[in-house]
Amino acid sequence: MVGSNFGIIYHPSAGGSSGQANNASGATSAGAMGSGNGNFNVAAAGNDRSAPASHLSDFMLQLEDYTPLLPDAVTSHYLNMGGFHADDKRIVRLISIATQKFMSDIIDDALQHSKARTHMQNASTPGGSKAKDRKFTLTMEDLQPALADYGINVRKMDYSQ
Repeated sequence: MVGSNFGIIYHPSAGGSSGQANNASGATSAGAMGSGNGNFNVAAAGNDRSAPASHLSDFMLQLEDYTPLLPDAVTSHYLNMGGFHADDKRIVRLISIATQKFMSDIIDDALQHSKARTHMQNASTPGGSKAKDRKFTLTMEDLQPALADYGINVRKMDYSQ
């Protein structure tokens, strides 16, 4: 098993009965595995557990200084509408950052769909324009397949019946 909780990495090639396991820093510690039955001794990785915790605490402190594109009030409003009440500003910012990343991925995929569509249109017309500084407009024609990649089905309204 490569990779597990508590920052301990155990390689099967090291031999299960040898009583040795590699911790996250790459050092080998004897007795990290208890009695050869595959149970890991948590105390053996005690020093390595503080490293991820310090990274997490540093990240949470950085969240206080970072201002995401979605304001905290907007994120809090939609979280409250969904039944989630967060008193900690860092949690709201973390959700804002995750939402920002999700929206950024969708918009990037829509841009790729737009570029592919315009490339196909320009290739089909003789003497198609090859403007390098072309400005792209986000349309439903490009947004629909990008959202479909994420399992979101969107259909345009039928205005003419």
